[in-house]
Amino acid sequence: MEKLIINGGAKLHGEVEISGAKNAAVAILPAAIMVGEGTSIIENIPDIDDVHCLERIIEAIGGKIEKNGTTYSLDCTAKLKVIADTEDVRKMRASYYLIGALLGRYKSAKVELPGGCAIGVRPMDQHIKGFEALGAKVTMDHGSISVKAEKLIGANIFFDVVSVGATINVMLAATLAEGQTVLENVAREPHVVDVANFLNTMGADIKGAGTDVIRINGVEKLHGCTYSVIPDQIEAGTYMIATAACGGRVTIKNIIPKHMESISAKLEEMGVLVEELDDSLIITSDPEKLIACNI
Repeated sequence: MEKLIINGGAKLHGEVEISGAKNAAVAILPAAIMVGEGTSIIENIPDIDDVHCLERIIEAIGGKIEKNGTTYSLDCTAKLKVIADTEDVRKMRASYYLIGALLGRYKSAKVELPGGCAIGVRPMDQHIKGFEALGAKVTMDHGSISVKAEKLIGANIFFDVVSVGATINVMLAATLAEGQTVLENVAREPHVVDVANFLNTMGADIKGAGTDVIRINGVEKLHGCTYSVIPDQIEAGTYMIATAACGGRVTIKNIIPKHMESISAKLEEMGVLVEELDDSLIITSDPEKLIACNI
């Protein structure tokens, strides 16, 4: 698609179903390669380029994936390659989750950085700090990052800045480390909680996700499970704001209303009617009656 042509002035009416959260899915799929026995069945996977890119990467390192609509079945029980260096890896930011997953399972990983870029372009210093604290040796070489450890030992890690990527990546590695790992000043977004819940469903012992301290008691292995990815709050919020701006009445289905509370509160402050149901919101707006507010 080279361009979008938008004819404005029309109110929005009807209903829309929200897909699975992109930011959760691109971390949960790499997390599934940590399974030593059994198959992981993951539901509500969004149909987007980043997910298809990850599919090809996982298959390139030896994983098997079967798809049925938005449900993926992953079998990664065979020994996987610990080197991920395809073109897909280099063009996708979330490929760095392979580092934590492979390090956790095999104590070794070599992954091309997104775009072959240097650390400063897409900062990974907090990821590296976490891996080294767990006992891994980290080296950078010509746009790739290598991590290796004889064994991973739990540690207390305080992140200098709040980072979703570093929180998830170090959590992945610590899941199969020896002893307890305490992560402080962590990201609290719903997709961080979703990844932790997925790992726990596979047999991990993670507590505190959603707060600023996560405690991980390392386990020896993970097993397959069935899990459903949370709905995408960014997609849902986009439709909420579009309805508020254009006017009309739209039902937004397959969401977790609690995840939308910050947007709902501001829209209500502006004069938009937000009706909350179990797993949906109904947004009703008249643009001529909107009130200005501070966001």
